[in-house]
Amino acid sequence: MNPALDVAPRRELIRFRVTALVPAALFGVVLVSFPIAPGAIWAEYVGILFHLSIPLLAARLDGPGWARPAAYAWVALDVLAGTLYINEIPHDQAWPVRLAAHIFAGIWMATSSLYVRAVAVRVVGVAAGVWLTGYTLLENVLPQGALGPASILATSWFVLLAVLHKPVPAASGRSH
Repeated sequence: MNPALDVAPRRELIRFRVTALVPAALFGVVLVSFPIAPGAIWAEYVGILFHLSIPLLAARLDGPGWARPAAYAWVALDVLAGTLYINEIPHDQAWPVRLAAHIFAGIWMATSSLYVRAVAVRVVGVAAGVWLTGYTLLENVLPQGALGPASILATSWFVLLAVLHKPVPAASGRSH
């Protein structure tokens, strides 16, 4: 066997912890923008970077086969929403796209959390997912501020994943 062709054991190019902390840090910037610069367009750029960091994490989390595509749908729709805002599309047209994205975010967070051993990750992930999805379905009767706790829960979930989750290394030959 040629040692140059041997890919096992594979080295991680990006540690799992980093794949969870990057979205936490980027979304933390977006969260801070809400009270200090409400509606600032620069926050949409950071939000797009946040969403583009999600597939790196989603690819590493276990869950049912249909959960990971929900994460990717979330990313696609929320990047679309951010791009709509950057291009000055009215809020009443861009906001429903973001809300639809949150349904997929909630599905992915809640279901993938159930596959994590750390109880805190499970509880916070399910709470974030249910809150995101629930807010979206009840948005017409709730104030927009009622979405705030979901943002804090989601950011906390990313941090908890980074600190508490110990992913099982991929078996040789297994692809993500």
